[in-house]
Amino acid sequence: MDKIKIFCPATVSNLSCGFDVLGLALEQVGDEMIIRKTSGNQLTIRQTEGPEIPLDPANNVAGVSARSLLDHLGSEDGFDIEIAKRIKPGSGIGSSAASAAGAVWGINQLLGAPLTTKELLPHAMTGEAIASDAWHADNVAPCLMGGFVLIRGYDPIDVIQLSFPKDLALAIIHPHLEIKTAESRTLIGDKIPLKNAVAQWGNLGGLIAGLASGDHDLISRSLVDHVAEPKRKHQIPGFEEMKTEAITSGALGFGISGSGPSVFALCRGITKAEEVGQKLADAFTPQGIAFDLYCSRIHSEGIRIIP
Repeated sequence: MDKIKIFCPATVSNLSCGFDVLGLALEQVGDEMIIRKTSGNQLTIRQTEGPEIPLDPANNVAGVSARSLLDHLGSEDGFDIEIAKRIKPGSGIGSSAASAAGAVWGINQLLGAPLTTKELLPHAMTGEAIASDAWHADNVAPCLMGGFVLIRGYDPIDVIQLSFPKDLALAIIHPHLEIKTAESRTLIGDKIPLKNAVAQWGNLGGLIAGLASGDHDLISRSLVDHVAEPKRKHQIPGFEEMKTEAITSGALGFGISGSGPSVFALCRGITKAEEVGQKLADAFTPQGIAFDLYCSRIHSEGIRIIP
């Protein structure tokens, strides 16, 4: 095999109480990539669709991740990476993670899968780090692996796929604003009050327990952010109005996807997600800012080969 076409799912990270340690993959939203093996030890990046991205492999997250993998393997093969960028950069739903994870997953497949999916993580994180100025896996891990993923530790990297109720779905509003992850992280700071940390730990444990047991009530009670949301929500126009509408309409919880500007409502069932999504759209429309609405189930598979 010298060519592969893949779907790289968009992701929602943090999930309110899981800053830098929780993420999930979306079923209906993502990038497509075609990766071809070429002669010579060269990487090339081409784009066929979407907002303009850097084409220099040294400045593109896919190129940086690919080079990390090839150097690790000692491979002298070359690859052409063609990207249909359907996740807008800076959207908060894992645009850079999709490119980084897709590059290493696809190249690994073309080389005969010498590494496991988990072993690809550090190479995808290398590319992700140039976009977010941080070493985090809560987008690349669910993109690669699918479903809900917990990052138990970073040194060494330790990721766990979580059980979850299969009826969960999300409504996502993506305002056409760009929030740089690196800049948004500075808003949180390096220290948080102990009472907030304790509350956050409780919610994180509660959410994982609720996912494992299928307790939707516990999931809902646990989707509260005491760390990032209070510092970041002012960057998103109409945030409080959308949150009120989501909860009133029956969402299990509402929060910021990654560093924003996208926001998510976690719901029980795709029908409820579509209903809540329309309510969110109605609540956000008065802001006079263009936006995209996505409604999606959770994607259990992660990156996959497509025709």
